[in-house]
Amino acid sequence: MNEARVAASAAADRLGVQVVELSEVDDQRAAAELLQRVWSADSPDQLVNASMMRAFAHSGNYVVGAYRDGRLVGAAVAFLGTDHLHSHIAGVEPGRQGSGVGYAMKLHQRAWALDRGLPAVCWTYDPLIRRNAYFNLGKLGARATAYLPDFYGPMDVGTDAGGPTDRMYVRWDLTSPAASAAARGECQEADPAGGVVVLGRDGDGAPVPVAEAGGRRLLVAAPLDVVALRGTDPPLALRWRFALREAIMASMLRGYRIAGVTRDGWYVLEAA
Repeated sequence: MNEARVAASAAADRLGVQVVELSEVDDQRAAAELLQRVWSADSPDQLVNASMMRAFAHSGNYVVGAYRDGRLVGAAVAFLGTDHLHSHIAGVEPGRQGSGVGYAMKLHQRAWALDRGLPAVCWTYDPLIRRNAYFNLGKLGARATAYLPDFYGPMDVGTDAGGPTDRMYVRWDLTSPAASAAARGECQEADPAGGVVVLGRDGDGAPVPVAEAGGRRLLVAAPLDVVALRGTDPPLALRWRFALREAIMASMLRGYRIAGVTRDGWYVLEAA
């Protein structure tokens, strides 16, 4: 689709990023090592290694690297689903998050999928990580469609080690008004006005559940910085995991849908 290619190219030029498919083993190995650093993994084998990237790329799947000034600063791997592209893993070099690299890769991924007749890209993210929630639902205009408790089972990788691997499942409808607006750089921040708090935060940064909350619009808080919290107070981070899980899943069972997220980390749910 020409609009998607033009938008992806314009964003990459503006951000000084080159996003290219990786077909050489050395480049794939470098991408696997970058993702290892992003997740603080002991080995690429815990995530996706160069051999798997090689097989994915050779069979027509999505394996890319993002370069800035000739240096690899991001990587993404996705594979074909039945009716969509599933984005399995993507990451940006530590210290370069928020610099536009991830956004450039996603717009490239959108254009790549549309060129192949795929209407959507789907992926998962940790719902406790506020910046990822806002990037996915606000910056890209994807829709959160399901909460998946302990999706990957026990993992021994970086900050995921030792706790449930809950994930939010999102679907990015690539020709939707939200996705087209995102390609123009327009964020889709949810409106919290009039929302009733189901899960809040206290002055110490702990979760505060509210029983029997109802209304047309509900608000569920995420921790301000769960990545830091996992290093300083793992028990509190685990409390957040279960509190957010309960608040989101119970609300969805009552017929609410996730409308989006605010920049300061409040999920906004609306009655379906």
